[in-house]
Amino acid sequence: MRTDSSPGPLPAREHLPATGAGTPVLDVVVPVYNEEKDLGPCVQRLHEHLTRTFPYAFRITVADNASTDATAHVAARLAADLGEVRSVRLERKGRGRALRIVWSASDAPVLAYMDVDLSTDLNALLPLVAPLISGHSDLAIGSRLARSSRVVRGAKREFVSRTYNLILRGSLQARFSDAQCGFKAIRRDVAQVLLPLVEDTGWFFDTEMLVLAERAGCRIHEVPVDWVDDPHSTVHIVRTAADDLKGVWRIGRALATGSLPLDRLARPFGDDPRDRELTDVPQGLARQLVGFCVVGVLSTLCYLLLYSGFRLFAGSQTANASALLVSAVANTAANRRLTFGVRGRGGAVRHQAQGLVVFGIGLALTSGSLAALNAAAADPDHSTELAVLIAANLAATVLRFLLFRAWVFPDAPPADAARTPEPAHPGQYLVWSDATARRRPVRTADTEPRERR
Repeated sequence: MRTDSSPGPLPAREHLPATGAGTPVLDVVVPVYNEEKDLGPCVQRLHEHLTRTFPYAFRITVADNASTDATAHVAARLAADLGEVRSVRLERKGRGRALRIVWSASDAPVLAYMDVDLSTDLNALLPLVAPLISGHSDLAIGSRLARSSRVVRGAKREFVSRTYNLILRGSLQARFSDAQCGFKAIRRDVAQVLLPLVEDTGWFFDTEMLVLAERAGCRIHEVPVDWVDDPHSTVHIVRTAADDLKGVWRIGRALATGSLPLDRLARPFGDDPRDRELTDVPQGLARQLVGFCVVGVLSTLCYLLLYSGFRLFAGSQTANASALLVSAVANTAANRRLTFGVRGRGGAVRHQAQGLVVFGIGLALTSGSLAALNAAAADPDHSTELAVLIAANLAATVLRFLLFRAWVFPDAPPADAARTPEPAHPGQYLVWSDATARRRPVRTADTEPRERR
């Protein structure tokens, strides 16, 4: 996993400006390998469709993945005959490698790709790229698994596709429905930030890009498609599935260890409407409460099991302190990631140190409760001890949430300020585009100043 790159902030979502007739808005990449028979008819069909239906200037780029047949000659002939078609020859195979190279070099603000067999009905192309042109979404994917999709394919491919996407949902918490459909688009400014983080150069490239985009907070638009399987497809299902599972393991491990710098992919302040301060509406409180309660219930169960185990060979105070210490460390780590959404390793030690202070307060409450119980009864039974500890832990839990929210994980931590570019002049902010920062006036109607907490 690539961890040495330093991606800039994600760009603000803006509608693409009107461009001249000669400037392509859309660049559709068609990766091919030994497709000398199908390439010509497919590109001509795609070109005719775009000429007839697409309201913006476009380009079709044929990315030849080191073909050994006459594919390169067919692509060159198409580029010579059709003004909107160009060909790029790559000396190494890999669909992901081809997309990375061509997308990185393209000057079109919207980048797309589709498989050469055109299994996806082309009427879905304009709905695919429209949200990217308008600035509503960052990426768009065709989905064969949406309710309104109409798909014709064999039982084997259907089973493999659904199983793979279920694995993504279960292991990587992916929320998009179809990672493998060869029909996707991305805004170029977003691609410039995400592509340096994508390591795979083969078929897993799509999945890795989508998972990282989703974890970085990008908006992914899904389009139900009509899709007919190509019975002559040269994709090796078993080998591709094995490579995909290896990729899932690699990405899952990187996300679990915090080795990806996704926390630095911040958008300009004010781009998200949730940045705005609304009177009497605490931001994220409901979601944080739910997450905190879930983590709290699990932590309490863990604490009670640990206390019962330690109580077999230690006194009540020692067992309470030991169980509370172990569960507190796990509780802080879980709340850091799941409740308050802090990613990466930055500030983890400080957060644990603050969590231990909160632990000390909880220890004082529970230990004081046990001391009061022992003073009131000479030899209280175990069930009474547990009941008192549960009540004390409930009080400590409420206090812990308030301290976590206000002190340990505030809504605007200093780390946010460190990774968000400061305005160079009043009334301006930095927006990254073409890997170069440029200043644009802040629209006061769209953004509200917020006090740093």
